[in-house]
Amino acid sequence: MRCLLVYDIPHDGTRTKIADFCLDYGLDRIQYSAFMGDIARTYQEELMLKIQERLGERPGKVQLFPICDKDWRRRLEIIQEREDGDD
Repeated sequence: MRCLLVYDIPHDGTRTKIADFCLDYGLDRIQYSAFMGDIARTYQEELMLKIQERLGERPGKVQLFPICDKDWRRRLEIIQEREDGDD
């Protein structure tokens, strides 16, 4: 199932490690603190447990949203890539 994972974590090292976890689980970075991908429910729970362990007592917010196919098809997006030489 597709999911969106977003986080707000002030500690640099923890934030970096959690991004690595997301990539290890096959999620794609879509923003600095947002990842999207297709991941089974059991792996979603496993990933969240790993994130909780890494976060420990440090402050942070992590949210994982499952997205059904119907909602995924109805998404709206704007993607503008930067061209070489643009400032």
